[in-house]
Amino acid sequence: MAAETSERPVTLCAAFVSIVVIAIAKFLAALIARSSAMLAEVIHSFVDVGNKILLLFGINRSKRLADEQHPFGYGKETYF
Repeated sequence: MAAETSERPVTLCAAFVSIVVIAIAKFLAALIARSSAMLAEVIHSFVDVGNKILLLFGINRSKRLADEQHPFGYGKETYF
């Protein structure tokens, strides 16, 4: 499992960067075209960015070691 051996999942980070670039491009297109539909796409892209941030946050929290309060660890925090 490659995702467990790396510091951060490379695929998720690449998707994050690409979604940000796409959101910026859509925003520029919305400004040029003055299109409300394209502005809706910009909002949708930024929601996708927020989703990726939450995924990275959950993955990082799930890597914590077990303690007294969570004897089986924090693995399920990936899906919070």
